[in-house]
Amino acid sequence: MPRRSRAERAIVRRTTRGVLLYLLLIAIAWCAIGPILWALAASLKSEGEIADPNPLPLRPHWSNYREAFDLLPLGRMLANTAIYAGCVTAGQVLFCSLAGYAFARLRFPGRDVVFIAYLATLMVPITVTVIPQFLLMRAFGWVDSPWSMIVPGLFGSAFGTYLMRQFFRTLPVELEEAAILDGCTIWQTYWRILVPQARPAMMVLAVLTWITVWNDFLWPLVMIQRNDIATVTLGLVRLQGQYHTNWPILMAAALIVLAPLLVVYLYAQKSFVRGIAQSGLGGR
Repeated sequence: MPRRSRAERAIVRRTTRGVLLYLLLIAIAWCAIGPILWALAASLKSEGEIADPNPLPLRPHWSNYREAFDLLPLGRMLANTAIYAGCVTAGQVLFCSLAGYAFARLRFPGRDVVFIAYLATLMVPITVTVIPQFLLMRAFGWVDSPWSMIVPGLFGSAFGTYLMRQFFRTLPVELEEAAILDGCTIWQTYWRILVPQARPAMMVLAVLTWITVWNDFLWPLVMIQRNDIATVTLGLVRLQGQYHTNWPILMAAALIVLAPLLVVYLYAQKSFVRGIAQSGLGGR
């Protein structure tokens, strides 16, 4: 049997590595997509079929989606969550970009110390701040009101500020120098010159903030009791009974809640990936 040449052995090694890599990626993708597919199949089953090992329903029960809206004011909850997420996202993008620009471009005493101290707040668990924030909301009279869902996250975050600062540091200084020579103020330089350049990073921050607020459960659980201002995460919990849960309807409601996130990500996918690459979060 003739011995393989070095080139043939190299081709075999590359092919083997490629096949193993694709198998690994398929396994990782299945871990992410598998639960969603299971929830989709479960949402179309009857209540008696939910424990059936057969992954597909014998007959699709599309009425489960209608019953989810009948049992809960799900439309109102979706609208509430969209309003909360939209307001918080707009505030995060505006104030984080302003703070990021200040930390990246403006020179003032103690700038780096303040930034490091602000960044250190990322190490504080969110559960530590729940009680102080609740006491503040109670002092303002905002418990069980929409303001408690909007105001605490409106004025930026350490992660968003860090993201925008890192992006602004990648922009050439010549852009600002040319703007200053043309008579632009600091605000005009930020708004007219740098903000259009920073749209990819802003899109990343907007998508991440939207998903975080949409999926948040702990803070709405602490602050909201009324169904008319409740979020979708509270609605999913309230579909679970103490002794009995209708799992097909719960899965149908969960997929309804998931759908807007998929729409937002698919709409912003290209800008999101480009922003991750340009902002330095992609490991470059």
